[in-house]
Amino acid sequence: MKSIKTYFEEAIKNNASDLHLVADEKPMIRLEGELKELEEKKLNEKELETEVLGLLSVEQKKKFNEEMELDFGYEHSGIRFRINLHRQEGKIGLSARLIPKDIPSPEDLRFEPALLNFTNLMDGLVLVVGATGHGKSTTIASMVEEINKTRKAHIITIEDPIEFVFTDKKSLVEQREIGTDTKSFANALKHVLRQDPNVILVGEMRDPETIATVLTAAETGHLVFSTLHTSNAAEAVERIVDVFEGAKQKQILIQLSSVLRGIVAQQLLPAKNGQRIVAREILINTPAIANMIKENSIAQINSSIQTGAKDGMITMDNALKQLIKDDLVDKDMAERRMGRQKKI
Repeated sequence: MKSIKTYFEEAIKNNASDLHLVADEKPMIRLEGELKELEEKKLNEKELETEVLGLLSVEQKKKFNEEMELDFGYEHSGIRFRINLHRQEGKIGLSARLIPKDIPSPEDLRFEPALLNFTNLMDGLVLVVGATGHGKSTTIASMVEEINKTRKAHIITIEDPIEFVFTDKKSLVEQREIGTDTKSFANALKHVLRQDPNVILVGEMRDPETIATVLTAAETGHLVFSTLHTSNAAEAVERIVDVFEGAKQKQILIQLSSVLRGIVAQQLLPAKNGQRIVAREILINTPAIANMIKENSIAQINSSIQTGAKDGMITMDNALKQLIKDDLVDKDMAERRMGRQKKI
């Protein structure tokens, strides 16, 4: 097979979003949401394993051998990749997400006014949720970069791995990577409050300890950004509460109702210009919604988003309708994304 670096170069040259190298399969890239073969020849199992392991440090090889899973950052020709190594049918597989060199601006990402307002907050929790590969990290990076450009703040990111690389502008930015700079999200968060941060980015809220510490950080006067893998805002609230048991849930509901500032649920769609475009549901934690969270009346949240336009809230349906109105996406495809038989 070719040198593995050749495939990274092909992904960069084609402006792909992802690169997939799997033993005994054809090498593929993802372009505007669609998989495309890079060549007809399948990747030799032994050669691919040798090439992939050549990217790893001694410590990374040890971890991969023990856990058979590994996430790490890699840079090639000035472009960063977020790589996942795994095994399937006993053979090695690599999935690499390309991280754009430049952090997209709010204008590039078509930020709604409510989304831009989140960058002016001084404390609380802002969540960006959605499926893997739908631009959560990009949206958060753009918000953090806006803070970096506009005010003097101490920003600390905790990521697995580091994705976008920030350059200090008005702010001081420290980026910590799981496995290199700290052992875990929860471990880093235990100590982060002693590092005098104003803004904290937590790559993902994965476990009860991390979630509890994030809520505490937001409660003690810090602005915290993080992500969850849920499809909408109401599900995000449910997910946070459901990871805790019994009496602890009531405490979490009270904390979350107090510290939450907003939730952005987003999905990427094929645009008419051949690229991809984002549709966003936006929840603003008004007093009414805060009371719903506190009382665990989560089922009522969706209807409150529908009636909350004056507060800057947007439903996913309305976001899709706007994209159709602006002639940016195909109508039939947008209707399918609504997940029900509904005509616009």
